[in-house]
Amino acid sequence: METKEQILGYLEEVYDPEVPVLSVVDLGIVRNVEVDAEGTLITITPTYTGCPAMNVIEDDIRAKLKEKGISNFSIKTILSPAWTTDWISEAGKQKLKDYGIAPPEKSSPDISLLSNKSKVIKCPRCGSLNTEMKSFFGSTACKALYICNDCKEPFDYFKCI
Repeated sequence: METKEQILGYLEEVYDPEVPVLSVVDLGIVRNVEVDAEGTLITITPTYTGCPAMNVIEDDIRAKLKEKGISNFSIKTILSPAWTTDWISEAGKQKLKDYGIAPPEKSSPDISLLSNKSKVIKCPRCGSLNTEMKSFFGSTACKALYICNDCKEPFDYFKCI
């Protein structure tokens, strides 16, 4: 019988379909793994309610566990507590940056729309703070589209939730 650590290792090989450099563990979607004589229970939380990638993620988790020879498992989705960008691992944040997506900064929600001021985000490519938000929604609903005024490159910012 596999251990919790082994199962978590397998889940490190399951990647988010929208940000394929992040595993579901890096992203904080995997909330818990319980292994006992009855089988394995994997508890997951979507990044937001109605996230279209969750069905794919569940299918990928099932496929990975079956690939590893594990057949006695179940996946439970919980919505509370709600997922937060605070759950992204430090390694995950570095992977986002290396991929060209500015990782979430700090642990507070982005309330810039309420103040009508764009949040200052560091460009993941050149490090400049001379950036501006072009759209509150980027390639997915959880990201905003920014442009760097120095290197002129557009980039996504993973919004704090």
